[in-house]
Amino acid sequence: MSYLNAFLLTLFAGLSTGIGGLLAFHKKAASKNFLTFALGFSAGVMIYVSFVEILPKAIESLQQFHSESRGYILATVAFFVGIGFIAIIDLIIPSRDNPHEIPDLNLSEDQKEKNNLMRMGVFSALAIAIHNFPEGLATFIAALESPALGISIAVALAIHNIPEGIAVAVPIYQATGSRTKAFLYALLSGLAEPIGALLGYFLLLTIFSDLTFGLTFAFVGGIMVYISMDELLPTSEKYGKHHLSILGLVTGMALMALSLILFV
Repeated sequence: MSYLNAFLLTLFAGLSTGIGGLLAFHKKAASKNFLTFALGFSAGVMIYVSFVEILPKAIESLQQFHSESRGYILATVAFFVGIGFIAIIDLIIPSRDNPHEIPDLNLSEDQKEKNNLMRMGVFSALAIAIHNFPEGLATFIAALESPALGISIAVALAIHNIPEGIAVAVPIYQATGSRTKAFLYALLSGLAEPIGALLGYFLLLTIFSDLTFGLTFAFVGGIMVYISMDELLPTSEKYGKHHLSILGLVTGMALMALSLILFV
């Protein structure tokens, strides 16, 4: 497959977050039950893909560079470094914007809720963008090696990028009331994938290896799990019923599992 076609595959997968952003404007997105389900759904997608797809691939890649035991250890360390990285970001955010800190009593309850939703949406967009960046590299590399594999991976990524776009756009839309801003955040989080492909085109042959690929994937897996546990699931439960949140979580996992079965 040509470099251009491989890049277009990653662009297709990345733009799917924008489709999710558009779906978030459906009238049902205004309900807290929809928000609960959507956030639980996204957490399910991110948790499942982290443990079933990203971390195993990281371990496999590092074991190609090191021994079996050392590759596993390096992937595990990188995974928890990713958790630590995003946890530090969480700690350094000003307390007035951090829902885990004592709230500013001068703010109305409605404004506090909007601040928390905006922060969570931006954090989700950041996590998804970081996650999509190495995915773009992976799709680009796979497409160059095997067009069929590249297409399968791109379709699978497009499927799970749609709910990710929803999970970014819904809280930002509810926090700001701006469809344009919500859509742009969702779209930009996905554009990290073709950017990752461009990096692969310019730098892959000189600096990328099984070692850097494995460390990056494990690091991203840790970030995704932390965001899901610390941001998506707690907020999902806060705005709706517990069982609806769990239903979204399991549905997200099931859809991600189905996409991997069908397309990978």
